[in-house]
This record gives sequence, C-alpha cells and structure tokens, in this order.
Amino acid sequence: MAKYIDLTQDNFDATIAEGVTMVDFWAPWCGPCRMIAPVVEELAEDFDGKAKICKVNTDEQQEISVKYGIRSIPAILFFKDGELVDQVVGAASKDAFADKINAQLA
Repeated sequence: MAKYIDLTQDNFDATIAEGVTMVDFWAPWCGPCRMIAPVVEELAEDFDGKAKICKVNTDEQQEISVKYGIRSIPAILFFKDGELVDQVVGAASKDAFADKINAQLA
C-alpha cells in the first residue's frame, strides 16, 4: 500500500526536484484539511510509481509555508521537476486533484 510522503525542510527540495509532485499543505486543527486527508491517501495509492503525493504540516514546517506564500489551508501545490506549475486553495474533489496530476504527467 502506497503512502504519501511527509515533507520537512530537510527533504522538501530533493523530493520535488524530479518528476510530478503534489504537495498538500495542511494542519491538524483544519477541518477541510482533515476532510481531504482520505483523498490524499487514495491519490498516493493511485499514482504510486507515477507521481509523488506529499503532505506538509504547516504548524511544524513554517519555513516551507512562508517560502510558497501559503496563507490559507488546505493549499495543494503541484510541481514538475521542481517548478511550481499549478495550485488549488481549499478542498476539492479527488477527480480535480487527479486531473491536475494527469495534466503534468501527459
């Protein structure tokens, strides 16, 4: 069973450097973040071996949040080979996230 990758200041840049990566910026106290958590876990399984599905706890990794201008969560950023290519702020459907990942894989 594939699992999402927990990102920290130590592994963030190396993880997003190659391929397609979806990063969910979240916090434990955020209701919409908890609502999409199962979707993020499903995407990690669906895209295993094709794209990296990651999460950043904004309470614990404030430097990363500041770097990417995260002001409201959930914020989902999409990277391709280290470059920010798309983003979604707020909860969205699994299909909406999958479409954005697939667009970068094409």
